[in-house]
Amino acid sequence: MTHKAISLNQYNFTSKDKLFLDTNIWFYVYGPQQPQAPRHVKIYSQAFKRILSAKSRIHIDVLIVSEFINRYARLQWRLVAPNIKQFKNFRNRPHFKPVAQDIAADVKRILKHCSRINSGFETLKTDVLLDEYAAGDSDFNDQVITEVCKREGLTLITNDGDFKGQGISVLTANRRLLGLRL
Repeated sequence: MTHKAISLNQYNFTSKDKLFLDTNIWFYVYGPQQPQAPRHVKIYSQAFKRILSAKSRIHIDVLIVSEFINRYARLQWRLVAPNIKQFKNFRNRPHFKPVAQDIAADVKRILKHCSRINSGFETLKTDVLLDEYAAGDSDFNDQVITEVCKREGLTLITNDGDFKGQGISVLTANRRLLGLRL
């Protein structure tokens, strides 16, 4: 079963929606803003306001939180201390403390809006997922997110084009996912 991606801008959120926001969306809403993504920040931040206004249910699992924390920390490493060659060296220096505090504060802001769910790792068909991963065509974390959405009946909000044809409902502004010409 494949679900067609739906344009985020045309979607009317309701209180019955069960949503799962991909890490990239949380980054657009609460992460450090990158100069190459102002259009995405605006689109997804406005959508987030509509989600909250509609009182849609937002779900999150530890995989998303972990991806957010790690991506945020590594981005800040490159910005704050580009001369430090290894991430662990950055993490073990005083530069990192305010970064860690900012990250923790943003994750707490995210969690205020979400219901926590389990990824269900113990029930995942890991052999199948690893075989797909080994073929070189998929990201393991994306596969887990897909399985979580299927199991929980969640609609994924993402800007990641890798979710095309994964058998889940997707809301996006990504033209590739929407089947539009780039």
